[in-house]
Amino acid sequence: MFDILSGLRVVEAASFIAAPSCALHMAQLGAEVIRIDQIGGGPDFKRWPLSRNGDSFYWEGLNKGKKSIAIDLSNPEGRELAAAIIAAPGEDAGLFVTNFPAKGFLAHDRLAEKRSDLITARIMGWADGQTALDYTVNAAVGIPLMTGPPSLDGEPVNHVLPAWDIAAGLYAAFALIAAERKRLKTGQGGEIRVPLADVAMAFAGHLGMIGEVTESGTDRPRHGNDLFGSWGRNFATADGKQIMLVAITRPQWADLLKALEIEDGIAALEASIGLSLAKDDGLRFTHREAINAIVAPAVARRSLAEWRRIFAETRVCWSPYLTVSEGMTEKCMFSDSPLFSPVAHKSGYTYPTPGAAADFVDSIRQSPVRAPRLGENTEQVLADLLGLSDKEIAKLHDTGIVAGDSAHD
Repeated sequence: MFDILSGLRVVEAASFIAAPSCALHMAQLGAEVIRIDQIGGGPDFKRWPLSRNGDSFYWEGLNKGKKSIAIDLSNPEGRELAAAIIAAPGEDAGLFVTNFPAKGFLAHDRLAEKRSDLITARIMGWADGQTALDYTVNAAVGIPLMTGPPSLDGEPVNHVLPAWDIAAGLYAAFALIAAERKRLKTGQGGEIRVPLADVAMAFAGHLGMIGEVTESGTDRPRHGNDLFGSWGRNFATADGKQIMLVAITRPQWADLLKALEIEDGIAALEASIGLSLAKDDGLRFTHREAINAIVAPAVARRSLAEWRRIFAETRVCWSPYLTVSEGMTEKCMFSDSPLFSPVAHKSGYTYPTPGAAADFVDSIRQSPVRAPRLGENTEQVLADLLGLSDKEIAKLHDTGIVAGDSAHD
């Protein structure tokens, strides 16, 4: 964590990945983030993976460093209380992140009646309000049908990484800061809508996929594990391990040939096709099968440990294929990385926990903070933001409008 955004207050009412990750990025750069939680937890409060005692590692990962106030959002009084928290005064406040529907009690126009300069960042499925998840959006933009080996024909391959959720969360955080900058200059708030589908379709355009199909009139075929448009794929070592090799730049390609001791084989291939494979990575993709036939036996001559030693002295771009548990033993990823710190979480487990992915070199990196227990900060938020007295807070508890930290009540 860093204190770059110290003093900024963000209120979040959200579940799943995109919107909570937007507020997480804000929190990890020092903003105060207050989650409005449904009493008992929202729809993602028990989402897998779960600990042995039933706590969600997913939920506590996405909500690190935030505060939680638990409110009965099905009750009109609870909804009014939530709106008051979102619109609470403060020069560096009035920032709201949500994936609730654009219409309803958390509609921007209704909230802006309480605070005219409110900024709302709303994650959506489709821009017209239709529901969507990362996996349905991914299906709609064609990615699963260009993923996997050609033998799958028309069978899709769902990606395990929720890429559009992640991208939308990052984009929403960027847009929220941009809107806050605008407010500083103009005093105007407003609503930002970030549909997952628009993020996905925009990147399909940014990455040339729309231009490609428009010009060619055909969809991109599947290429299995081969890297599209350049050279790279997986190869087996002498001890049966799998490594990923990639050569996009000329230095990477030159060092790869030297490390694998295949300069003569590649030179013979170049002579046969009358082309230099060093000059154009697109040519390496076109002739990938011939290249792979040379590379595969070369990789198979040595063990993974031997390739680690050899590649360490080169510019070869490569990685072994690792499971998550194997990756945790990699020195650069966990034990020596300033990104991770051991944190004791509400689940009762202590494990390596990431802070902000960006490193502000001239700022002090602080250890990440665990996610809150549901309602852990209820009394504090009601007193500090809304100025409620102990008697008023007690009445809200007694009527079931709010709940505190049940683990410590």
